[in-house]
Amino acid sequence: MAKKGSSAGKTLLFFGIFLIVLVGAGFGLRAAGIIGGAEEGVSVETEKAKLKTITQLVSASGKIQPEVEVIIRPDVSGEIIELAVNEGDFVRKGDLLVRLKPDIFKARIDDLNAALLTQKARLEQARASLIQAEAAHLKNKELYEKDIISELDFIQTKSNYDSQKASLKASQYQIQSAEAQLRKAEEELEQTVIRAPQDGTVTGLAVEFGERVLGNSQMAGTEMMRVSLLDKMEVLVEVNENDIVNISALDTTRIEVDAYPERRFNGIVTEIANSARITGAGSNEQVTNYQVKVRIITPHNLNMTGAVLVQSETSENPEENFSPNFKPGMSATVDIETKTAKNVVSVPIKAVTVRDFAKDKKDRKSKAEDTTNAEEQSSEEVDDNLIIKKEDIRKVVFIVEEGIAVRYEVETGISDNTHTQILSGVNAGDEIVIGSYRTLSKNLTNGEKVKVDNNSSTFASVN
Repeated sequence: MAKKGSSAGKTLLFFGIFLIVLVGAGFGLRAAGIIGGAEEGVSVETEKAKLKTITQLVSASGKIQPEVEVIIRPDVSGEIIELAVNEGDFVRKGDLLVRLKPDIFKARIDDLNAALLTQKARLEQARASLIQAEAAHLKNKELYEKDIISELDFIQTKSNYDSQKASLKASQYQIQSAEAQLRKAEEELEQTVIRAPQDGTVTGLAVEFGERVLGNSQMAGTEMMRVSLLDKMEVLVEVNENDIVNISALDTTRIEVDAYPERRFNGIVTEIANSARITGAGSNEQVTNYQVKVRIITPHNLNMTGAVLVQSETSENPEENFSPNFKPGMSATVDIETKTAKNVVSVPIKAVTVRDFAKDKKDRKSKAEDTTNAEEQSSEEVDDNLIIKKEDIRKVVFIVEEGIAVRYEVETGISDNTHTQILSGVNAGDEIVIGSYRTLSKNLTNGEKVKVDNNSSTFASVN
């Protein structure tokens, strides 16, 4: 009995192994396309070409900054004896910001006043000397005409008279110089009091009470603070040289700020730089960008305009009264709308691929040569072969027609993030092959049989 059981077990084991091998071979042949699937064709994913409005975007990142920002630097050097503002304060034009110690400038004014009085006294002396010299000259002139004095005496008195007139003019000029120096000193004294040049918010306060600052006499003075209009903000972005040619002033934009996720704000292009900013010059990593300024036109920073705040009831829907508060230096991403095409034939971007048409010509040439005697080939045919070897890359899409993938050459227009405009080669409603990426970009050929499978999970791992 034991032998029969053992024999039956071995039979079942061999039978099971045989079934496993048979099933595995069947799967292998199916995967190789030898059996099964040959009639079904290559699995592809499709989508209908449709009419759509396409807006071409140029994306760039940058920082938020005020449109108007005034850097406050002192014109004179001195010690800060009064700091009237704190960072974040709103100031009106003419409000006191900083007061510097004026003692040195007051002393200089006193010194110049004394010098001016001295010059005025000298002027009176010169005027008196001139009157005396004039009287002597007129007297000697009469005596000379009567031949009572010699010509030499007359010339001496005339020279003395002319010299006194020149001295009087010199004294007058010295008074003008002293008055100019006094006005300059008085202006410097006024410059020890620094006031706001415009309405705005104090940003970037960089000095403290008692600190000594340098003026703008020979070099840029100490930066004390900045006064900015925070209710008029812009985004400064850098756009690559390949995209800058598509941007024009007044292009509308969509702005995303990192501090306000899932929100979009409106903007407009106000300024495009003409000079490039080059990084990595002379290396393989050289990048050429141009700065573009985008004004934020969505109302913002409404509580930073200096207006009197009025208490009001909160709305049931906070989104209705939402107003963003942007600060200088915040990161932002800008999508600039450069061109728009309305109601045009469009397909997904991934549906457009490229093929080498010269390779097809070469394949047809090779087939023709197989049926022709090699000895009858002429030198012209050899030259033609050399020309055929050149690449002829064209944009194409594959359209499914009765289970067959038919290749069509297309001409494309503008694109957005998902779709591209088709100018020729495709009509609205055509079933376009859009995947998988490997099949569409390399393997799919013109006239190949396909099986449509639009189950996204099938292509999730392939794409």
